[in-house]
Amino acid sequence: MKRKNGFTLIELVMTILILAILAVAAIPQYYNLTTSANSSSEAGVSGGVRAGVYTYFANYRVYPSTLDSASNAACSTGNTCFTNVLGQGGIQSQWTRVSNTQYTGPTGATYTYTSASGAFQ
Repeated sequence: MKRKNGFTLIELVMTILILAILAVAAIPQYYNLTTSANSSSEAGVSGGVRAGVYTYFANYRVYPSTLDSASNAACSTGNTCFTNVLGQGGIQSQWTRVSNTQYTGPTGATYTYTSASGAFQ
């Protein structure tokens, strides 16, 4: 008799079960990925704005009176934020300009710029 090679039904079911368990363990990590990315992006931009403010001060010996000339709305291609302190065109997405001195980041945190001290917190 010739022996047939292949997997039994039980082996296939166990393989599928193991893959399902691994998938269930990995799915929650993907849900937190967007939140983590937004938080990291916000921290990077706010750090860049602070560095830009201090670079502006180093060049002109005065803090910038405003961070940009954008209108009070979401930052976009036509409404670019932080152009006075960030090179390469400023920020065009995920941030919102609330007023001349207040901005909201991607996570909903509010940042206030104080031109007297150069603080962006």
